[in-house]
Amino acid sequence: MSTTAITHRVRVLAAPGDRHDEVLTPEALDFVGALDAAFAHRREDVLKERRRLTGRLVTGTPLDFPVATSAVRADPHWRVAPPAPGLEDRRVEITGPPDRRTAVQALHSGAHVWTADFADATAPTWDNVIGGQLSLLDACRRRVDPPTPGGRGHRLVARPATLMVRPRGWHLAEEHLRVEGRAPSASLVDFGLYFFHCARRQVDAGSGPYFSLPQLENRYEARLWNDVFRLAQDLLGIPRGTVRATVTVETVTAAFEMEEILHELREHSAGLTASCWNYLFSVIRTFGHRTDFQLPDRAAITMTAPFMRAYTELLVRTCHRRGAHAIGATAAHLPGEDPTAEQAALARVRLDEKREAEDGFDGSRVAHPGLVPVCREVFDGVLGDRPHQLDRTREDVAVTAADLLAVRRSSGPPTREGVRADVAVALRCVEAWLRGQGVVALHGRLEDASTAEVARTQLWQWLRHRSVDRDAVLAVLDAECAALAAERPGALVPQARAVLERTALGRDLPAFFTADAYTRHLVRTDVRS
Repeated sequence: MSTTAITHRVRVLAAPGDRHDEVLTPEALDFVGALDAAFAHRREDVLKERRRLTGRLVTGTPLDFPVATSAVRADPHWRVAPPAPGLEDRRVEITGPPDRRTAVQALHSGAHVWTADFADATAPTWDNVIGGQLSLLDACRRRVDPPTPGGRGHRLVARPATLMVRPRGWHLAEEHLRVEGRAPSASLVDFGLYFFHCARRQVDAGSGPYFSLPQLENRYEARLWNDVFRLAQDLLGIPRGTVRATVTVETVTAAFEMEEILHELREHSAGLTASCWNYLFSVIRTFGHRTDFQLPDRAAITMTAPFMRAYTELLVRTCHRRGAHAIGATAAHLPGEDPTAEQAALARVRLDEKREAEDGFDGSRVAHPGLVPVCREVFDGVLGDRPHQLDRTREDVAVTAADLLAVRRSSGPPTREGVRADVAVALRCVEAWLRGQGVVALHGRLEDASTAEVARTQLWQWLRHRSVDRDAVLAVLDAECAALAAERPGALVPQARAVLERTALGRDLPAFFTADAYTRHLVRTDVRS
């Protein structure tokens, strides 16, 4: 089926930029318009379902494995599709924004997979969104540096990392476009532009259009993505099942529906990935109203906390039972110049990777090329010549709903240093995001929107339960704003402070700071008058 069979007028509100016309072709925009027209109402339905479930949990409804899908979980026979070309061995994956510099580093890093992240690692200015698409298009053309006047660019190595694209979540709209008068889904814009330009190129190169899906909360959202994949493949004449998607299980409600999510996506599934900050962010956002879910300082919470351990062990068992890859959480350490600190940090990374490999994960993720050798060494030691360990079905694991929700076993009061750390990192991440920088180096780590989300929701939770004094938090915020202004002359400190005050210090907790900051700050600087 040709995209010319369906015409949906798409208006671009942003000013044109360098090479934007290569991405924003009439045909590509029409393809995005067709996807949005087909799924706009269902997207609204899944967002309504999110709000409905949130309301039920706030009023005391217990969170448990769904009774309605018990047959799916009980059926021992179904499996997801076998690994697609380029996704058989995923022992080392690297993640980062889809800018050109990161693309060059990631594709040449020695990692097996690069996840180009439009969700947490990208501040969605129009130049970043379309520039990211250009980076991916050039990578698919096997030319990742800007073309020279002679048409030559930097050519990829013989076996670059397999490309996986992480679109923005269902909760965001793309305000720089209009489809039939409305802002289309940012998820479908990121997916649609890449799929239109690169899906056939990837198939012809012996790979395929692969995606990492963020912030899914239940099986209905997975079903929506599966239907998007089917329609997109039909529109461009690509066989169904060519698309593969890895779901990052980064919401607590999705942890209760891992099998159902794999089942919905089974012809297009590439497995599940663990998370850390986004998962903690979801726990607070979902249960922040309850005193028994109050978390201690962020630094005191690790993947070995009982409720986090239950979540990761269930993820491995679920994936391997269904023939799907299980990928570990991202190591975000930033290699530095202090040899002593460097050795200690790498030792912690190596310990985390070893725990994941021994638990049965098939690979793990890193945020910096310098960590690729560490991750590879650990997984090589466990996997050897095997591409994965899907045969380890972890029948010894039995996780209950109570195990997944045993946050009280890791609870504790915040410290003054914990409050200061959350204020400092949230302020700096938000300020960088407002400047269009999705990833920022702080205290030896690469931080992004997920860090800001968990930090600001922790502050809200502590204030709600009066574990910290509001005046004390404001005093810390004053001090950190002054420090940031001194560190970075011209920084958007007042704007970042305003975002934090609205999204962390108010009576209600907005679901995402990005939705607030995007419409108030990023869009109006991009849109043509």
